Amino acid sequence: MNLDQVASFLAIFRHGSFRAGARERSLSQGAISQQMQKLEMQLGARLIERDAAGCRLTTEGMAFKPYAENLLRLSTNAAGIFLSKPVVIGASSNIGIYLLSGYVKDFLDLQETPKTQLDVRIDKNPSIAQQLDSGDIDVAVMEWWDGREGYEARPWRQEELVVIVPPSHPWADKHSLSHGDLMGVPLLGGEPGTGTGRILTDYFGSGESGLSVGMQLGSTDAVKQWVKAGLGVSIVLVGTVSEEVQSGTLVPIALEGGNLRKELYVIWRDTLSLGHPARRFGEWLAGKG
Repeated sequence: MNLDQVASFLAIFRHGSFRAGARERSLSQGAISQQMQKLEMQLGARLIERDAAGCRLTTEGMAFKPYAENLLRLSTNAAGIFLSKPVVIGASSNIGIYLLSGYVKDFLDLQETPKTQLDVRIDKNPSIAQQLDSGDIDVAVMEWWDGREGYEARPWRQEELVVIVPPSHPWADKHSLSHGDLMGVPLLGGEPGTGTGRILTDYFGSGESGLSVGMQLGSTDAVKQWVKAGLGVSIVLVGTVSEEVQSGTLVPIALEGGNLRKELYVIWRDTLSLGHPARRFGEWLAGKG
């Protein structure tokens, strides 16, 4: 059986359209239609019906679908036996430094021989998006995603955003802070391009203009050191300060009005086959949120 035809059949099913399926497969609409005709002739059954609303699988198509998925999965696994190229995971700085390592270890521990080889690259959020676009990384784990076409983005986990202060700060005994508490207080800025500014704009609404951003330090590590030194306060992901909270060198304070949370995403190109190791890792990670 021609696996290109099988892959095109599944692409049409996923998108509900010959045109979109052809775009995923980098084929013309005429070429993908010919592939379906040949596949249906070989199987002796009509697999896809077209009407004004789009495309849908026939009863025979639905029966064939799990076999098609298994065929591609087996093909990918068989080819992978002879491939030594590692899966390249890109992670934005906060995720790669503070959150991801335990998950990667668990994934590797679950793998049977031969184990999937992983390579992890940690960089700023915009750089990780650029490397995903250029094909330098296979799957990305990011703090913010713009929903561009050609990718599958799955929510991974949510992280609370908290204000951090040193133990000597007047706020250190507070359980939460109001909007008004933060107005006019210089906030130390961390890594740009993470989407935190957009979340704060939504949270504070029109009052966000009253927030004062002090020095832009470029990384959460730098922010933590400067907050410890009493040079300001900041808003960070709670998971990035767990060690400091445990040791008592920083104090996290919630923002009033319910927990302020950031959605983290795992993203891969939607052209990856079902059994591709990068997609397999992404789907596994998305399920661990």
